Amino acid sequence: MSTPGWSDMTRVFGRIGLLSFGGPAAQIALMHRELVETRDWLSETAYLRALSLCMLLPGPEAMQLATYAGWRMRGTAGGILAGLLFVVPGALVIAVLALGYAYYGALPLVQAAFLGIKAAVIIVVFQALRKVAGKALHGKQGWALAVLSFLGLFVLGLPFPLIILAAGLWGMTTRSGAATGIDPAPARKAQSLRTLMVWGLLWATPLVLLWALDQTFLLQLGLFFSKLAVVTFGGAYAVLAYMTQTVVQNYGWITTAQMIDALGLAETTPGPLILVTEFVALLAGFAQSGVSGAIAAGAIALWVTFTPCFLWIFLAGPYLERISAQPRLAGALQAITAAVVGVIANLSLWFAMHVLFDQVNAAAILAMPLPVWTSFNLPAALLAVLAGVLMLVLKRGFVVTMLICATSALAIASV
Repeated sequence: MSTPGWSDMTRVFGRIGLLSFGGPAAQIALMHRELVETRDWLSETAYLRALSLCMLLPGPEAMQLATYAGWRMRGTAGGILAGLLFVVPGALVIAVLALGYAYYGALPLVQAAFLGIKAAVIIVVFQALRKVAGKALHGKQGWALAVLSFLGLFVLGLPFPLIILAAGLWGMTTRSGAATGIDPAPARKAQSLRTLMVWGLLWATPLVLLWALDQTFLLQLGLFFSKLAVVTFGGAYAVLAYMTQTVVQNYGWITTAQMIDALGLAETTPGPLILVTEFVALLAGFAQSGVSGAIAAGAIALWVTFTPCFLWIFLAGPYLERISAQPRLAGALQAITAAVVGVIANLSLWFAMHVLFDQVNAAAILAMPLPVWTSFNLPAALLAVLAGVLMLVLKRGFVVTMLICATSALAIASV
């Protein structure tokens, strides 16, 4: 593996941040292509181990994976650079869209263009699933764990942490992992304590200032999204229902319709889906005190959502190689990696259904989502076919495919 320079890291992670459409499955695929396939910056094994670790941590796994990759290459500064470049482009887009939404309501042309982008993302996600499954699944046990993970999430609606915990325990007890021969230097407790103190202080400082300044609304908002940062295991999808209930019903910051629009726009912008918190905060702040309130609320939401992500990675990252060197723990990580394939398959199918159908409801008996067949979106399906031809047959890149599909979606919408 090669160690990149700062300019190369800035260029590559900036590209990842600008092109990270489509939720975690597509983002994981994009980083795999950029960091493992195109460049020799991470090995396949290191990438999959890191992905397994990020699946275990609260917060957006794709953003944390980028942070870990940057940290592994260039230390703490590299992790901060990679994490910020992954988040900032999407955060800026969300800010512009949210303020435009606050003034003018829904943005039909923007939503039409993003339909083309989402159609292209379906193909990216399919490629990701195929590549990750080919690399991560070894033997009947790996395939069984992936299938059971998918069924548990998609069909039974089991909690994501339960799936990952069960896979880890299975791998640990069956000793399916073998010692890797790695004998890294042990992580020092003093470094962990210092990391915890520094990043914990950074996390808490704005909240203390808001309390001292008697900014009740901003403090309430900051505390709520701080809580989300701790309980968001499995990505944003895992806490959307809880967040919607709290911000709509309990606090009354936004309406149900606004929450749906917030999710729709967050899904079609670069960056992690958890940026929906920024959109919600911007709308809530705008309702309180106009543009200045929106900017303050959005900034607080971003700070308390993503500062903990750096804390989790810088705290847990140094221990990953030590964990991987232990037979039982390596077995747990190997099993979790197999289960992650099922997680990606679940996210892939969920995303495709929500693009190709305007209505998706829960089944009457099981928890799995089922599309309303009469709501089939023919333009979205045609755009997905176009994206498939461009990427799978003609071997065009994602950027070219995305631009062609977005332009085609605008043309369809104008007819």
